[in-house]
Amino acid sequence: MKVVLFCGGKGMRIRDYSEKVPKPMVPLGARPILWHVMKYYAHFGHKDFILCLGHGAHAIKDFFLHYEEAESNDFVLKNGGKDKVLLGSDMDDWTITFVDTGLDSTVGERLRRVEPYLEGDDVFLANYSDGLTDLDHDAHVSAFQSSGAIAGFLAVKPPLSYHVAQIDHDHRVTGIQPIRTTDLWINGGYFVLRHEIFDYLRPGEDLVREPFGRLVDEGRLFANPYDGFWMPMDTFKDKIQLEEMTAGEQAPWELWKTESP
Repeated sequence: MKVVLFCGGKGMRIRDYSEKVPKPMVPLGARPILWHVMKYYAHFGHKDFILCLGHGAHAIKDFFLHYEEAESNDFVLKNGGKDKVLLGSDMDDWTITFVDTGLDSTVGERLRRVEPYLEGDDVFLANYSDGLTDLDHDAHVSAFQSSGAIAGFLAVKPPLSYHVAQIDHDHRVTGIQPIRTTDLWINGGYFVLRHEIFDYLRPGEDLVREPFGRLVDEGRLFANPYDGFWMPMDTFKDKIQLEEMTAGEQAPWELWKTESP
């Protein structure tokens, strides 16, 4: 299946890291988070990517145009360093399509603009490119296909330390509990979509707000609740936590290191 990656937003909540580095290119270890998301999909056999570019497009293009395999693969140097023999490769079998989808486009509009590259694909995948998970993606897709829905997404618990309060009409608190222990689920950004989604998507609309609302009315929207590892990189604090996992070789999303394809 093709994978549409929304990587043209401005990432305003992580601007305290750098205003010059687009959010998908914020590094985790030797590679940007965009690469980690792509590597995750490739582990499950999805290696045909469509990048929806906008803000920071040059940095993303430059990264792949000058991609250095040795940064994340073992290799051998010969002839005094003149020859390099790679012992592994990340992306020799990847196909990446780079599409300018507008500087200020909504996610839904970015998806509309890459529809020509999805012609003939009954089902495809999509992702915000800023969240990581150890989800069994094969099971995720299988559950969606069995649902008969037109669109589906990974539903996760909010990764927050806030508490939810129940308040009566006299403003007395009748209950309080951590938000993660409530029945609240949020969109985790790992989408599975049928091509019919374009019939529900109007020019300039967001993907989730309007089209998904129409699908809710028809009972054609699927959510896959997941209690396993999922973490976004919305803030600089998130980036530090993910970096610590990577440095400590305890990165749950790096399934390609622990599982056979």
